[in-house]
Amino acid sequence: MPTPTLDPRACGSSLGLLFRQVRDALRAAMERELAAYGHDLTLSQYITLKKLHYGTASASELAQAAELNPGAMTRLLDRLESAGLLQREAHPSDRRALRIVLTARGEAIWPDLEACADRVRERALAELDEGQRIELVRMLEHVHANLSGNERQP
Repeated sequence: MPTPTLDPRACGSSLGLLFRQVRDALRAAMERELAAYGHDLTLSQYITLKKLHYGTASASELAQAAELNPGAMTRLLDRLESAGLLQREAHPSDRRALRIVLTARGEAIWPDLEACADRVRERALAELDEGQRIELVRMLEHVHANLSGNERQP
């Protein structure tokens, strides 16, 4: 028996709304998971710490990754610095620039933050086998490339 084709206009939610609902649900789940394990962090703060765990970055690179404007990123960095999770250092080759790096405390909590993210990801992808997970990511990357004007990867 063929699978019925759904008219997207007849669905309860449009594709864009569904993407937003998934994004919002992921954000809320991650923030709940972080709080449950004693981390008073927002998703934007987690994204910032994750980016810094994998290397230094400028404030503008961090703002772009966390989807924040520069002023909001400055305030976020101030909060993380006050919490002892990161520090701003003079750039070794550019006196005008600052390097932002995790502190020892920021590095120390990273494995727990990563475990929180892993649990949320597993919850989100529950009951999907490995092939379905790979295909879901591939399709989402395809949609993203279509909408952002980037060339698709084969």
